[in-house]
Amino acid sequence: MAALAAKYKTAATFLYLGRGIHYALAREGALKLKEASYVHAEGYPAGELKHGPNALVSERVPLVVLATVDRTLEASVLRYEKTVQLLRDMRAQGARVIALANAGDDEVAALASDCVAVETGSEYLLPVAEVVPLQMFAYYMALEHGVDVDRPRNLSKAVVEKATT
Repeated sequence: MAALAAKYKTAATFLYLGRGIHYALAREGALKLKEASYVHAEGYPAGELKHGPNALVSERVPLVVLATVDRTLEASVLRYEKTVQLLRDMRAQGARVIALANAGDDEVAALASDCVAVETGSEYLLPVAEVVPLQMFAYYMALEHGVDVDRPRNLSKAVVEKATT
């Protein structure tokens, strides 16, 4: 994640995309990036990208796409197939994409600029595996931007213990 942060440190904004349960993780990843590094990011449902946010996709606005799948669930496979099609479209458009995908998923890896592997698991446990690289990316982006992650601005009341008198 440190190498990815170094590679993407000049991006002005990130769009985080996920479907179903992974949409919440996309929003969480975007929130962590904003809180930690002060880089603008937004989480969107992957199916909504072409309804406006697609106009923002450029060299300076890469995508972070959650593209994992639980092959034992038909709904997860359908979600995954739609996400792969979106990745194909974004590749044709020239988008820079960081994808989170199941370990060994060569299809997603071939469509993304960069691919982060997470262990395969149940649809409802995949977010546990996805959240760690998203948080680590935010952490390393903060370091790339010279942000003191132990003293985030405007969040001090939430993260600093009250002084005892």
